[in-house]
Amino acid sequence: MQIDEMLKVIEDALEELKAKDVVRIDVRELTSVTDYMIIASGTSNRHVSALSDNVLEKAKAAGNRPLGIEGKESGEWVLVDLGDIVVHVMQPATRQFYDLERLWQSAESRRAQQQQPAE
Repeated sequence: MQIDEMLKVIEDALEELKAKDVVRIDVRELTSVTDYMIIASGTSNRHVSALSDNVLEKAKAAGNRPLGIEGKESGEWVLVDLGDIVVHVMQPATRQFYDLERLWQSAESRRAQQQQPAE
């Protein structure tokens, strides 16, 4: 399955269970660990758990087995590693505290600035 198709499967799985504030970040130029990060919020421990379970179920059905899953026991932040795509499902307070969007997007901005020719 192509990565664009898998991104759609994951985003649809999150949308199906009403994930909040889903963000996709292209990190291909920033790290060799993964190509994309998808970050989403759930409203409670149960919601975060249900969202991550749905992502796992849909990814497996599409033929993409996870490399790892972290945080299922707490439900504050669940990380699903699908290789080319890493999915972070968090409660809003946890997401705000770690602010992964700012971290990765500011790294992307710095990289873009470094690549611009000097005037």
